[in-house]
Amino acid sequence: MAGSAGADAITPLYSAETIARRVEELARDIAAAKLSDLIIVAVLKGSFIFAADLIRALNRQGLHPEIDFIFLASYGDSITSSGEVKVLRDVESALQGRDVVIVDDILDSGRTLAFAKGLLAARGARLVKTCVLLDKQVPRAAEIAPDFTGFRCPPCFVVGYGTDLANRYRELPFIGVLEG
Repeated sequence: MAGSAGADAITPLYSAETIARRVEELARDIAAAKLSDLIIVAVLKGSFIFAADLIRALNRQGLHPEIDFIFLASYGDSITSSGEVKVLRDVESALQGRDVVIVDDILDSGRTLAFAKGLLAARGARLVKTCVLLDKQVPRAAEIAPDFTGFRCPPCFVVGYGTDLANRYRELPFIGVLEG
């Protein structure tokens, strides 16, 4: 199975069409929040596909946010968090007095999102909201709840649409449960 995702190894959970509809709904919800001087901060690597689709959907809602990225890591090549969040690439934009929406692919332990929210708030953001595609229904290590949620995800290991296992399966157009 080196380098390829066998169809029998992944059971689809959310189809590409279901994800696309939900991303449009999330964009409407964010637009309805009437945020000002908006900057979207996408958490790399996992959110890159979701963030790109969400940003285009926000544009269809008449929003024109600035876009920046933060690269945080807590997993490495494992399926469980190390418990330590590291900044591998930081936001370059000035955040003072701005409304920020952090976009991440999945909320599970909560460490990464709580770390990012605290970091950006400490830099003077007026408001920091969070948007996750998947809110995994597992106990949290950090107290945080997303402001905008795509799907409540069962407590299983998922891949696709940006989510991965050791940088594999990100390219899948759907989100599926990795079997075995």
